[in-house]
Amino acid sequence: MQVAIIGAGLAGLTAARQCQAQGHHVTVYEKSRGVSGRMSTRQTELGGFDHGAQYFTASSDRFKKEVADWRKLEWVVPWESKLVNLDHGKTSAVAKSTQRFVPVPGMSSLGKQLAHGLDVRLEQQVVALEAHGDQWILSVKTEDIPVAASAGPFDAVIMAIPPEQASALLKDQASFSKTVAGVHLQPCWVLMLGFQHPLNLDYDGAWVANSRLGWIARDTSKPDHRAGERWVCHATAAWSVEHLEDDHERAKEKLSKAFHEATGSPIQAIHAVTHRWRYAQADSPLAESFLWDAKAKIGVCGDWFAAGLEGGGRVENAFLSGLGLAQEIG
Repeated sequence: MQVAIIGAGLAGLTAARQCQAQGHHVTVYEKSRGVSGRMSTRQTELGGFDHGAQYFTASSDRFKKEVADWRKLEWVVPWESKLVNLDHGKTSAVAKSTQRFVPVPGMSSLGKQLAHGLDVRLEQQVVALEAHGDQWILSVKTEDIPVAASAGPFDAVIMAIPPEQASALLKDQASFSKTVAGVHLQPCWVLMLGFQHPLNLDYDGAWVANSRLGWIARDTSKPDHRAGERWVCHATAAWSVEHLEDDHERAKEKLSKAFHEATGSPIQAIHAVTHRWRYAQADSPLAESFLWDAKAKIGVCGDWFAAGLEGGGRVENAFLSGLGLAQEIG
């Protein structure tokens, strides 16, 4: 079969590799300049910032097996980090419940490895789907060409994108269209800070209480990351929702202040940049592993499916969802 996959995050790349292994001809469309989705690394003159997913864990037998393979290939390594709870400069230890892993030399590295051998079309946004008999025609838009071009026909379409974006493409063309329309992802504002000198904080990452920030991490504490003092700061979902349409300068000012209040560090950053993930975390993940309409031959997958795990939004959810959908297609 000719299979189109929309989205080159971990779910999309996993589905693409599995479909290709099953003998299908796969084309992946990604609207961004690179693969990896929310497992992205922002490159700067100071080094990279893992400004989306921070690390991942493995709880299911299937994902543990995959992670073991990635470790053998030296694509991922354990992150032996000191993580704490932080409340106005006061820390309390966090019990290490499970091993945490990071791709090297940055979170986006894993997606780049998984994309090898796949036909990935970057900076190509799918803006519409149209039924063509038993097949599908995609309307694909690029920045260079103002008029959308047609792609296909495809025998099956997999959407590995946020539910809001999938719903806009689906309209009422699949049996599960209404289900997807009912799922929403919370946004997340991110602040990336670079410092000339070490802050000398005695932890690598922290869950922050009573703050605009929910999480901070010393990016440079991860293995094989370029040396320096770089911190990634995630705002809480509540603050991100309230300030979703703030301009970047305003968000940077407020979150920078929150970082200094939380850590107690007076040292000013020499680099400060914000990023807004409009779709970051499912507020209520779907219990299924994926959705597939066998008659229409269209499906959706992503980290917003529980996929047999407690909750959603993790790298493991994305992997299991993409793999399951591809195996369902057969």
